[in-house]
Amino acid sequence: MSKWNKTQMAARIARDIEDGMVVNLGIGMPTLVANQLDADREVMMHSENGVIGFGAAPAPGEEDYDLINAGKEPVTLLPGGCFFHHADSFAMMRGGHIDVCVLGAFQVAANGDLANWHTGSADAIPAVGGAMDLAIGARRTWVMMEHTTKTGEPKIVDRCSYPLTGLACVSRIYSDLAVIDVTAQGLRVVDIVEGLSFPELQRRTGTELIDARR
Repeated sequence: MSKWNKTQMAARIARDIEDGMVVNLGIGMPTLVANQLDADREVMMHSENGVIGFGAAPAPGEEDYDLINAGKEPVTLLPGGCFFHHADSFAMMRGGHIDVCVLGAFQVAANGDLANWHTGSADAIPAVGGAMDLAIGARRTWVMMEHTTKTGEPKIVDRCSYPLTGLACVSRIYSDLAVIDVTAQGLRVVDIVEGLSFPELQRRTGTELIDARR
């Protein structure tokens, strides 16, 4: 079995983004999704620091650090892209104008609860940023993360043990092992990395899964 790498995960997410969508990418791995969207796609990328209509990362040596995303990474601006006030950007997020946000996570619960800003440990530095606004304000919240921690503990669990970012807000999980929909009937597996069996995926998951690939 081989896991999907970060680029493959980003490409899988980009494939599911529909033309015409307004999309916000969270700090960390989710920012890689912008690099997997073809230039001719009709997707409007939004960042909470006050930019909309940005594209992939610039070529080495062409970075403009006045043009960055929320993670302070340089991006490119597509035709029609613009800058605006930080407060207006958050009004877009809180007002339901974002079709999809893609966030990282420490844990996702079976009911879609999201924990992605603080592990609760004494030496951790909490950094919620705009995650709470995005998780609840976006029409759909997708999570991009490794399936387990570095020590092999499941990150998809019955209940989150870390402080919550949002309640029942996650609709789809993209891990390095599978794509899983969060539904009222349970967690439905729609795709699994090649070479991994469903029983083995279940063993690496902290809550019950439903195999929806049949």
